Amino acid sequence: MQAAVYLGKGRVAVQAVATPAIGRGEVLVRVEACGICHTDLKKIEYDLLAPPRIYGHETAGVVAAVGESVTKYAVGDRVVAFHHIPCGQCFYCERRLYAQCPTYKKVGITAGFEPAGGGFAQYVRVMDWIADRGVEKIPVGVPFDQACWVEPVNTCLKGVELIAPRAGDVVAVLGQGPIGLIFTLLLLSRGAVVMSTDMIEFRRELSAGYGAFVVDPRDASFEGSVKAGTHGRGADAVILATSAKGLLEQAIRISRPGAKILLFAQTSSTDRMEIRGADVCVGERMLLGSYSADVDLQAESARLVFSGELPLQQLVSDRVSLSEIERGIAIAQRPGARSLKVVVHPQERISCQ
Repeated sequence: MQAAVYLGKGRVAVQAVATPAIGRGEVLVRVEACGICHTDLKKIEYDLLAPPRIYGHETAGVVAAVGESVTKYAVGDRVVAFHHIPCGQCFYCERRLYAQCPTYKKVGITAGFEPAGGGFAQYVRVMDWIADRGVEKIPVGVPFDQACWVEPVNTCLKGVELIAPRAGDVVAVLGQGPIGLIFTLLLLSRGAVVMSTDMIEFRRELSAGYGAFVVDPRDASFEGSVKAGTHGRGADAVILATSAKGLLEQAIRISRPGAKILLFAQTSSTDRMEIRGADVCVGERMLLGSYSADVDLQAESARLVFSGELPLQQLVSDRVSLSEIERGIAIAQRPGARSLKVVVHPQERISCQ
C-alpha cells in the first residue's frame, strides 16, 4: 500500500509499505478520509517523535477485514476509529482523567512502524482494545469528509464540558480555525454568547455567520469591547483555541474575576507563559487544561457529526490525494486567505481538489 511516512527533520514522503496484518480481535480499515490535525503538524515540524512514523488520526473508512472473535463489525462497514481509548479501571480513569491513563497514552491504530495513528495511509490496523470500544459506525449517506470530524469534535466537546457555560454566559474564543469554529458552534448551541477573534477575515466572516460577535484581534478596541459587552465585568470564560504568543495574558485581561480560562492549543512543552499570581489567586480565576478525547463523549460526538447538527463540511477548504500530502501539510501549516480544514483522501490517485 501507499503511505505518507515521516522521515524526520520535517520531511514526509509517500512510500510503498506493507499493508498491516491484523490479529485476533483487530480490524483492518481502508482509509477513505483523514483530516490533518495541528498536533500532527507540530510533531512533523518540530521533530517531536523519532522517525519513521505514519501520522494521521482523524480517520474514517471502510472495514476491509476483521480478526478472529470480532463480532461488532463486518467487512464493508463504514466506520470512524479513535486512536486512544483508556483502560477504564486505573487511578486516572476513576477520576475521568482519561488522557492521563497509561493505556490511553498507547496509540492503538497503526499503518506500520511505531504506532502513530496511521491515517495518512491507505489501510490502518485497529488494535483489539480500540476495536472493542473505540470504533463508531457511520450511518448511510454520511460522507467520509464529514465523518472524520468525530474525533476533533469530541476534543472540543470535552473542553466545553469542562468550562460548563450557562445560557447567556459570555465566552471569548481566541482563534477561529477549524477547532475554534467547532468551539463556537458548540457554545452557541448551549445558549452562550460568543465573542471570537481571528487574524483571517474569511474565518471571522464564518464565525459571524454562525452568530458570534467577531473582532479582529489586531483591533485595539477588542479588549474594551469585551468589557463593554459585559457591563464592565469581562468574559465569563475564555478558550485559547490557538497557540499565538501572549494569549493567556490577554485572556486574563478580558475575563472577569472567577472566570474559567481553558488552555486547549498549548500542547508544546516549549511554550512558556508568565502571568501575575494575583490575577489567578486574588481574581479567583480558574486555569484549565484540556487534551485529547473523552470516551464518555464518544457517542455524543458521533451523533453531533453524523446528524449534520454541526455544519462541518463547510469547514473543509482543501482535499488532497495521498500523493499531494506535502501540499496539504503546507496549506495547514501556513493557511491562506480562505484556508480551513485540509482532508487527505488516501485512495485517490489524482488530485481531488
